[in-house]
Amino acid sequence: MATADASGPLGTVREYPRATVAVVSVVGYALVIGTFAGVVPESVFPSLTEGQVNLLSHAIAAVNTVTTVLLVVGWRWIRAGEVRKHAAAMSASFGLIMVFLVMYLIRVGGGPGEKHIVVRETAFLGAYAGAVEITYLAMLAIHVLLSVVTVPVVLYALVLGATHTPEELRTETPHRRVGRIAAGTWIVSLSLGVVTYVLLNWVYAYEFVRVAR
Repeated sequence: MATADASGPLGTVREYPRATVAVVSVVGYALVIGTFAGVVPESVFPSLTEGQVNLLSHAIAAVNTVTTVLLVVGWRWIRAGEVRKHAAAMSASFGLIMVFLVMYLIRVGGGPGEKHIVVRETAFLGAYAGAVEITYLAMLAIHVLLSVVTVPVVLYALVLGATHTPEELRTETPHRRVGRIAAGTWIVSLSLGVVTYVLLNWVYAYEFVRVAR
């Protein structure tokens, strides 16, 4: 990492990190909420079959698993003083999250057309199903909440890391403290997401339903 050129785009980001994070966060929230609410035009997304919805669910879980591993490894590397490896792991994690976001939006917004979409409905049947479903819903709620509140914290840590030298990060910015919070909450959120995926896809079951957009 190197100090950004004060006259270039990164220089502006370096000077106004919080404003940059606020703008990017708002755009990201608007994109996700707009997709869920059907504000984003249906034509933007491809038409998906039930098999493709399943494939995206598996791919999303795989991406989240790899991202979690990278975050844990990156955390261990910075504690060992391996700054370059830490930066590479965290940059790769962010890149994978962008891949996740694209796949997630396609999965949510994609459908067979005609003003309705295909979604997967959770179904818990069998022994201890009631207790498992409550646990599942609790983990899912925490996962979603952390996913929402972690965004600006993660972006702030990444913006600081991309626009300052290692020495500046240690002496002039709250990167260490913010990064610890960002990585910790990010790891918990992703881990819970993977656990709920396993419960829904491999332990219990689901069914497809059509919902009006």
